[in-house]
Amino acid sequence: MRTLTRKKQIAGLIGWLVLAYLAAAVGAVASINAAEFYESLQQPAWAPPTWLFGPMWTTLYGLMGLAAWLAWRERGARAALTVFVVQLALNALWSWLFFVWQLGAVAFVAVLALWALILVTLVMFWRLKALAGVLLVPYLAWVSLACALTWSVWQLNPQVLG
Repeated sequence: MRTLTRKKQIAGLIGWLVLAYLAAAVGAVASINAAEFYESLQQPAWAPPTWLFGPMWTTLYGLMGLAAWLAWRERGARAALTVFVVQLALNALWSWLFFVWQLGAVAFVAVLALWALILVTLVMFWRLKALAGVLLVPYLAWVSLACALTWSVWQLNPQVLG
């Protein structure tokens, strides 16, 4: 672990949480009418209820920020944090691809790429600090579901999600 003052530790934690929730905000702008749009689409029977998405993503972004902070405190974290930031940007972009631009195929490819980047980030974080990797496991699980859901919703709604 790098030697950081308590003040720098707190500033770092706040910074990583702000970055994570900033990505959430970018995605949220695209998702303003997401619930209405999502509910208008044909969905598989196993799709989670619409109300679950907000609390789940809020929790996951908090875990992401905390995981990034734990990794940031370790020596040699630059590459892992770079991958983390790239996956965070792709995460924010997905909402635009699916909800605003309604590009089903592109959104599906993006969520697959996101899943792969989360896995790489998880492994890189784990090598730096095991807890940082563990904190990304729920995120990887949720995006695994998102991959299947994106595919299914796209296939069930080709007239809308072309």
